Order: sequence, then structure tokens, then C-alpha cells
Amino acid sequence: MDQFFKLKEKGTNVRTEIIAGLTTFFTMAYIIFVNPNILGLTGMDKGGVFVATALAAAIGTLVMGLVANIPYATAPGMGLNAFFTFTVVFAMGFDWREALAIVFICGLINILITVTKIRKAIIRAIPAGLQNAIGGAIGLFIAFIGIKNAGFISFTMDPGTYVDVGGGTIVANSAAVPALVNFAEPGPQLALIGLVITALLMVLRVKGAILIGIVATTLIGIPMHVTLLPEAGKLIDVSAIGGIKNVAFAFFGTPGLGSLFADPTRIFMVLITIFAFSLSDTFDTIGTFIGTGRRSGIFDEADEKALSESTGFKSRMDKALFADATATSIGALLGTSNTTTYVESSAGIGVGGRTGLTAVVVAILFLLCLPFASLVGVVPAQATAPALIIVGVLMAEAFGKIAWTDIDEAIPAFLTITVMTFGYNISHGIAAGFIFYSLIKLIRGKGKEVHPILYGASVLFLLYFILMAIQ
Repeated sequence: MDQFFKLKEKGTNVRTEIIAGLTTFFTMAYIIFVNPNILGLTGMDKGGVFVATALAAAIGTLVMGLVANIPYATAPGMGLNAFFTFTVVFAMGFDWREALAIVFICGLINILITVTKIRKAIIRAIPAGLQNAIGGAIGLFIAFIGIKNAGFISFTMDPGTYVDVGGGTIVANSAAVPALVNFAEPGPQLALIGLVITALLMVLRVKGAILIGIVATTLIGIPMHVTLLPEAGKLIDVSAIGGIKNVAFAFFGTPGLGSLFADPTRIFMVLITIFAFSLSDTFDTIGTFIGTGRRSGIFDEADEKALSESTGFKSRMDKALFADATATSIGALLGTSNTTTYVESSAGIGVGGRTGLTAVVVAILFLLCLPFASLVGVVPAQATAPALIIVGVLMAEAFGKIAWTDIDEAIPAFLTITVMTFGYNISHGIAAGFIFYSLIKLIRGKGKEVHPILYGASVLFLLYFILMAIQ
């Protein structure tokens, strides 16, 4: 095992990797419960989507661990599943099988741009200042997810400033005002207790502090009635497994691939949707790798050199990008929306995960979810939220490497950070940074300092926003 995963070379061991795998899994396990609820609104079989989500996460993560030997986990992405349901199916009128076909094509495109080195060329084109901004922004974004999951903030919406889009989902405009809760409810109270425990363990340099914090908070949540134990006799439940036949490979036929391009009046809309999915998926992944991989040394100088100079898939980054690209198509075949590299992987990296063994542990745990979903569901969001907040603290180091006194660098960096965090979207934050960086350089007469790929990406992002506005 040491030889295969190169544990000693990466300064880790089996125990650390297992702890890292457990930590990553518990911070992202919510997806196996949330994804079926979101995709189920389209008419998809919820039991089938549950199985597809667990299998897609397990397979994609296993490829990431065994092929790329890095501690990242993949699963159907939050945000992308909402886009799948509320925009592609509800707003644009596609059947869910047609939407899956679009996701499958998106995966094939991502494989193509990975094999043709376009993805790694984009990474090399991003200047150091923006890379540090993306890294810090990822940390703040993760912390914001933690703060939200903890229930530390609430939003006040005035009548007429929101709309019910169905399925219990409310979309509000910018009139929604955030505020700190009064901590009268047990959920935020438990999260606050967990944050104190985890922070103290980190300060005391306790090994496995984040995982210990998750476990301790979960246990404390039992008498507080936040941690809900499974009912007696329902620890093992395989009733959902048969539903996979209702969603797997469902897009082969009509409706699906057979009808997707049949109507000439819809072809432009289909291409817009494929473009939107591909752009979001690509830059979500790039942002996650840049934000977490370089700070932790997972993608070290030797790997960066191999990324730039080698042919084929020699570097870990090359292999990681390919693993991520294949995960989307695999997920669509199984019956779920875009599968992507999870930013929550940084929680496992934060406790020392450095190799693919961490990913293998996560993959195994996702497979165990199939019969033991009720047990996995015991860990409340309030128990994993402190882990995400602490990881955000660890990643904030990147902010210190940004030249804030240089306004040319500060503006794109600041917009990257704020748009990514408050816009709750990694790709949109990167888009803001790219566009303003290119624009400022052009205005300053330094346009030649910008890599052509950065200009191209900025134009694509602008086109994306325009198309989303008029579609």
C-alpha cells in the first residue's frame, strides 16, 4: 500500500489517510440526501437518483484515488443539480432524460478539452495574483458554506421580493438581508459548541482534530435532539437500490438523445445549455485544484513542471483533470447531474490527506451508504459545519500573498473573492477575476502581459452571461 500510494514520499501514513477520508466523506455526505430531493422534482425516481448519486460519487472518487493518486472526492455538484432542475427542465422545458443527455455530452466535451491539454493550458495561463485570490476565495467560500449549514445566519425577505419556483424552493432578490441568528435554537447552539471544540483541538495540535470535532459534536447533538438516531430495525434499508433501473441509461432513446436535436428551433438552446454546463464544470474544478492543491503541496513544484513540460498524462494534475472529466459522463450514464470535484475535499486535506488512499476511503464509504444510508444520515449538518469553517481559516493564508497595494492586482483579486463567496459560485468568481484582470491590463496599455487563453476565457464568460440573460 505504501508503495502504490507513495505514502512516505508524501509525508503521510495509513492512519492519517483514513482519518482524512472519513473527514471528507462526512463533510460532503449530505449530497446523497439532497440530490435526490432536487432532481426528484423533475419526475426522476428519487430512489434511483439516491443510488446513482452514491455510485457516481464512489466511481469518480475511486478513479481520482487510483489513477491520479490525490485526496479529492467527486460527487454530483450542488448548484449544477439546481441548474439541471430549475433552469434546464423547468424554465427551458427539457425532459429530464434530455437534460441527462446534455450532461453526458458535457462530460464528453470535458474529456476532449482535457485530452487536448486545453484545461491545463488554462491553469498555466492564470497569473500568480489571481491564483492566490482563487485559493483564498475557495477558503472563504468553504467557510461561508459552513456558516450557512451551521444556521448562524438568517435572511429576511420583504413581500414581493421573492418567488416560489415550486417544490418548496424560494428564490429571492437582493432585498434579502442577512443577519446573525440569536442562537435560541438548538441547531446553531450545537454548531457553536462544535466550532469551539474543533478550534481548541486545532490550537492544541491534536491529531485528527477536525474528525474528532465532528464525532464529538454529533454525540453532543443526541441529548439536544439535533442528532436523530435511526429507528430500530431500520439500520439496513435496501429498498431504494432497485430504483436505479428507472434512471440509469435512461437518456438513450426518445425522449433523450433521440429527441434532443430533433427540433431545429431548439438546437441553439441545446448548445447554450451544453456550453453553460461545460464552462461551470471546468472552472469549478480548476478553482478547486488551484485553491487547495498548491497550498497543501499535493501539486508540488515537480508536478507543476511535469504539467508544463511533459507530454501525455505524466503529472498528477493531468490525471486529476482527466478523472474529473470522466466523472461527469459516468454520472449521467448512471442517472444524475454533473459530477464534479468537491471543494469539501479540502476538509480531508486539512487533516493531512495527501494521497489517493484518502479518496479510496471516501469511495468505500459512499458504497456503504447504499444499505446504511440511515446511519450516515445520523451526522447532522451542524456537526460538519465547524470543520468547513476551520478549513476556511487554514486556506486564508493565500490572502497574504496578494499585492493589495497594487490596485491593478487588488481589484480582480477582490472581485474574485467577493463574487465567488457571496455569489455562491466558484466559476462566477473566477469569471469576475478574469474579466476585470484582462480589462485593467488593456486600459493600462499592458495587454501583452495577459495570456491569450485568459482573453479567450473572459470572452467565453461574457458570452455565457449574455446568453443566460437572454435565454
